[in-house]
Amino acid sequence: MNPTTSDSHLTDQGKSGALSCSQVFYRYLPEQPWVINQFTHSFPPGIILIKGASGCGKSTLLRLLAGYLVPNAGVITTPFDGAPTEREYQRRHLGFVFQQLNLLPLATVMRNLALAGSLAGLSSHEINERAQKWLQLLGIEAFAARLPKSLSGGQQQRATIARALVKEPAVLLLDEPTSGLDDLNTRVISRALRDYVTGDRICIISSHDARLEPIAHDILDFNRFLPVERHLEALV
Repeated sequence: MNPTTSDSHLTDQGKSGALSCSQVFYRYLPEQPWVINQFTHSFPPGIILIKGASGCGKSTLLRLLAGYLVPNAGVITTPFDGAPTEREYQRRHLGFVFQQLNLLPLATVMRNLALAGSLAGLSSHEINERAQKWLQLLGIEAFAARLPKSLSGGQQQRATIARALVKEPAVLLLDEPTSGLDDLNTRVISRALRDYVTGDRICIISSHDARLEPIAHDILDFNRFLPVERHLEALV
């Protein structure tokens, strides 16, 4: 299991530079097979694309890296040399884009971003400045006052990414951020991610989408961690 650590104040000066997994195991129920089995890997700064078949553990790994799930065994260490379950890390330094989007339905796009920034401890001035920047870069500034339900799928996807980027996190995790989107929306998102991930920022993307491969600094094929299911063996 991950060691228990205090929620100490995390600073950039305390960064080690990588998000690391050491001998990580995870399964949802004791009687089920391991979803993550003896996984060891270090994610350095840059954009890392995790690709693989459905059910190979990509989304589970992202949730472990975010501290939303806790390993059954093994250790995950953030760039700040702590556990991902630390509240301060999640609050200030982690951005997560869920496949289900999870925009607050009764809040405008701008309010969604403002709440994320406020929870990260940003001032009103910082929130407004950053929100305007990311809404513009993602091409949805005209929809800032609208509710999520009035947006198209691509607009909602971009609004969700803007919400994650408003606190400008050190670690950005995205689960299928371009799923079902057309080429134009995918290019807009790819450009924003490429422009954002500089210096010591870490971006890990779980995706089936080969269109994201050109922006990746590294590609991790998760298929090799999953036994081939019997009905697919004949196709291998």
